[in-house]
Amino acid sequence: MNRPEREAAVRRIMDQAPPPVPPELHAEVVRRGARMLRRRRAARRVMWSLLFAASVAFIVWAVLARPWVEPPSQTTPPLTDW
Repeated sequence: MNRPEREAAVRRIMDQAPPPVPPELHAEVVRRGARMLRRRRAARRVMWSLLFAASVAFIVWAVLARPWVEPPSQTTPPLTDW
């Protein structure tokens, strides 16, 4: 089958009337789509909330712990020759 024949076959298929769709199918698809969008929106909100909470927790820890400051020495050198 060469290219013009394939194009003609595709055009014939596309020109045919589409198969009938059951009327209750549209309502079911809309209901499932709405539910899927609600779940995605809820998951996105939860993820952003977790990211925000983790950021706040890290900032609070960094301010209190100050990991960039060197800790004070726990031992002192011996005092001799005084």
